[in-house]
Amino acid sequence: MTDPAPNPHATEEEVKAAFADPKLANVLYHDWEAGTYDEKWSISYDERCISYATGVFNAVAGDDGQPYPTAMELGSGTGFFLLNLMQGGVIKKGSVTDLSPGMVQVALRNAEKLGLDVDGRVADAERIPYPDNSFDLVVGHAVLHHIPDLPAAFREVLRVLKPGGRFVFAGEPTKIGDTYARKLGQLTWFLTTNVTKLPVLRGWRRPQEELDESSRAAALEAVVDIHTFDPATLEGQARDAGAQDVRAVTEEFAAALAGWPIRTFEAAVPQEKLTLRWRLFAYRLWLRLSALDKKLLSKVLPRELFYNVMITGTKRPS
Repeated sequence: MTDPAPNPHATEEEVKAAFADPKLANVLYHDWEAGTYDEKWSISYDERCISYATGVFNAVAGDDGQPYPTAMELGSGTGFFLLNLMQGGVIKKGSVTDLSPGMVQVALRNAEKLGLDVDGRVADAERIPYPDNSFDLVVGHAVLHHIPDLPAAFREVLRVLKPGGRFVFAGEPTKIGDTYARKLGQLTWFLTTNVTKLPVLRGWRRPQEELDESSRAAALEAVVDIHTFDPATLEGQARDAGAQDVRAVTEEFAAALAGWPIRTFEAAVPQEKLTLRWRLFAYRLWLRLSALDKKLLSKVLPRELFYNVMITGTKRPS
């Protein structure tokens, strides 16, 4: 079966329909974002993101069993998690899957540039187009919150895993974390787009049509972001699907409180204003606050307060 072609220029009718159809919204939104997604989220395939991806993976799953011979990324987007894990020696051979044809196309292009052994399919997480017992590992980053029927997706993940195989999902929003992140983002967008109307700051204002397009994208993004998670409830859903050795870990509290305003500010101003000095400042601040989260705050604060939840589990051996 031939995968569908990307559709980066949805019609007005398609966009209207998407507000009542989360899966269509996911396809349209991610096809729309595919070409600029890496830039928007500061995704790279160098030591910075290799270190982040492997660090997140090891924090929840440990390093036993590495390298995994075969792995699939569910909702791969541009391939951020899988490709950086492959470069970090966690995975040998990979497969990217996404509901968005545009994202699969970009992920395969990124893999080719990096010289990695990767194939790809357009795939619905609730009906994964691979046979039973296909993979040693299934991974995903910021994907579970887009899936309408999460129990069905967990069952599918376990089906395509080999007996004893592992899944690792990271970058999912907690209920409390999503609340403060959205509020901080909305406030930062309002302040930035209004302050830059002042004549002295006009050079920092993006053209109105670009701001309008970003607002339309944000409206559609609200449709594709279906779930937020309580860590204990997420663990229960994985166990109910048949997983064993289930464990959820959370990260980013101080880092999220600073990170969301910074990301929103960067999206609201012309890219040429964001100098290398600024980008290094933002990255180093995130590193320092992430270290604070790991070394101190994670030991004294409830895990529900942190922005990201990561979860792992295994398929029962035969």
